[in-house]
Amino acid sequence: MAKFKLDEVDHQILDMLIDNTRTPFTDIAKKLLISAGTVHVRVKKMEDAGIIKGSSLTLDYVKLGYSFIAYVGIFLEKTHQTKFVLERLNQIPYITVAHITTGKFNIFCKIRAKDTKHAKDIIFKVDDIDGVSRTETMISLEESINDKRRLMHTIFNDL
Repeated sequence: MAKFKLDEVDHQILDMLIDNTRTPFTDIAKKLLISAGTVHVRVKKMEDAGIIKGSSLTLDYVKLGYSFIAYVGIFLEKTHQTKFVLERLNQIPYITVAHITTGKFNIFCKIRAKDTKHAKDIIFKVDDIDGVSRTETMISLEESINDKRRLMHTIFNDL
């Protein structure tokens, strides 16, 4: 598949949308001194090319009572059980991310919980899945870096 070419206007549009996905196209147009129709067409082209995949909402989980984050490394009895285990993990709503990995773990997950007791209950559910031989858990003390903009700017500069 050919690489989609982004120009400086596309970069600026993406930069504003990364800051706030709800920014009206008219506001973007005013700041960039282009028409709202141009913004709409460019965003549509980036969506059609698969560069923009929807938009997301950022929640403050601490305010919602889910301040505990842990990472769980999962060891499987057999690697062919990966798909089955992932299907079961997907049924646990507190598992927000799961990766198939190389190295020490077969699967690496991020969980979000209310507190340590809640996290323990989630981890025990993971341990009870057929095919899971054991888990190792690391507690996040603080999310120090979560910055999509730095990556986007680096990608833009590499293009």
